[in-house]
Amino acid sequence: MALSETENSYQGGEEEEADVIVKTCVLGGFSESSETRTLIGSLPEIHEAERVREVAIEKFKVIMDRYQEQPHLLDPHLEWMTEMLLNFTRSENSPPSLVHLSFKFLFVISKVRGYKIFMQLLPHEVSDVHPVLELMSRQDPKDLETWETRYMLLLWLSVACLIPFDLSRLDGHLESEGVKIREPIMERILAVAKTYLLVSDSPRDAASVLVSKFMTRPDVKHKRLGDFLDWSLTTISQTSAHSVIEIMMLDGVLQSLAKLFKHGKRDDLLQYAPIVLRCLEQKQLSESSEAKLRKIYVKLIQRLGLTFLKPRLAAWRYQRGNRSLAANLAVSHAAAAAAAVSPETETQEQDEDYDIPEEVETVIEHLLVGLKDKETVVRWSAAKGIGRVTGRLPQELADDVVGSVLDCFSFQETDNAWHGGCLALAELGRRGLLLPSRLTDVVPLIIKSLSYDEKRGACSVGSNVRDAACYVCWSFSRAYEPKELQPFVTQIAR
Repeated sequence: MALSETENSYQGGEEEEADVIVKTCVLGGFSESSETRTLIGSLPEIHEAERVREVAIEKFKVIMDRYQEQPHLLDPHLEWMTEMLLNFTRSENSPPSLVHLSFKFLFVISKVRGYKIFMQLLPHEVSDVHPVLELMSRQDPKDLETWETRYMLLLWLSVACLIPFDLSRLDGHLESEGVKIREPIMERILAVAKTYLLVSDSPRDAASVLVSKFMTRPDVKHKRLGDFLDWSLTTISQTSAHSVIEIMMLDGVLQSLAKLFKHGKRDDLLQYAPIVLRCLEQKQLSESSEAKLRKIYVKLIQRLGLTFLKPRLAAWRYQRGNRSLAANLAVSHAAAAAAAVSPETETQEQDEDYDIPEEVETVIEHLLVGLKDKETVVRWSAAKGIGRVTGRLPQELADDVVGSVLDCFSFQETDNAWHGGCLALAELGRRGLLLPSRLTDVVPLIIKSLSYDEKRGACSVGSNVRDAACYVCWSFSRAYEPKELQPFVTQIAR
């Protein structure tokens, strides 16, 4: 009897614990709204007392960190939180300690919700450009205590500089009685961006966002894009990456170029792409000992490859229905089959007419080398690059890329190459770039990868390869019709 009561109490305890876990993991909304409003409202009283200030920051972090997994729950409350904090920063009566404390709170919000979403909430009227620039000019790039302020101001400037007017209209009368009062707005923003691309803390990341937004403006790209790229390539070639500071400088410049080639128009950047590629090859960043430099290098290389190729979706790719469930249900199987067959002849003609630049081969070679890198983040970035670039190639060249990826699955290669190869195959399959005719070559390699295990001394490696092989199986099951995979299901299931 006692035993059964113990069992019942134990089971009841398990159920209660499970309920607690569910409640903590799946939140229904932002329940700390009133507490947060009170906390933010108290900042003017507590900003001078260091101990109380630190307690308030930690309390706010604890509240926000609960929503790391479900940041969208903050969306209905972001506007009033941001407005309250920005009012402190804009007020002329706010002492510097209150301004910095407000920006610390803003940084916590942007970290949890993501800077891309958070940036949309920042004011971006014409009247905001001058105050943000003035506040930015008063910051000390070397002050380690106030880096959140500089980070948020750079993000704010990234949004404010997108005003749909020529920036020269904001300059007003720059000269009075022959004495120059201030530099043009364009020059000031560019100087801020260059300064913070070379710092060693987080504002460097925000400065690269500023570059991607500012340098793609119509008035700026015509006047300063070439000069900025010259400055960037000079910085890259003259920085040796032997010290931590130089590594951070390289990271900042490479980040800005990667974002610039992502957001900029192909017509504007195509003329500069060969020069940038040549500079990167001479720098030999793929052999750097720093993983972050190799990762951003692979990212920039793939963006250059996409710049060389015209933006289009390969019509030869394998397509399994539509992305919309309603469209799938509406279209009959016969119509879907006809739609899949009809564009073949047009596709072949387009592919024959489309010349592929020589630089694309260099880009693909670098990405294939990246698949064998010793760091997972580099291999993952290279795999995504292989998928993106292959999606713009003619069918024959794309098949050559697939063949090169399959060369990673050799017993002469390390587990890194097998892992990178699996990631690349999953990306190619997910995008429909691995045609069903290739499955007979691919599936045996995936089966070997599912049981990959290599002894190294007293331990073994290969768990990452097996995990990546499972990702390939998942991507294939979503990408192909059941009839295409049916011959291989039994082999894989074993």
